[in-house]
Amino acid sequence: MYTRYSPLRIFVRRAFVVTVGIVTFPVMMFTAMETRSRLYSYLHRVWLKTSTKPVWLIQTERAAQHLY
Repeated sequence: MYTRYSPLRIFVRRAFVVTVGIVTFPVMMFTAMETRSRLYSYLHRVWLKTSTKPVWLIQTERAAQHLY
């Protein structure tokens, strides 16, 4: 039902996240905490995504496995 991304695609996504994080770091130091946390939250979601399955669904399934 959900397709997994290739390792190359995952690498490119993570390289993009690192690049954006480094480039925006000096600007983010002087912006509001709300804006900063929103950007870094988005980058975290992009970093974790390894398939077409939504990140929140993957995290929910992992949490359920820890409980049972």
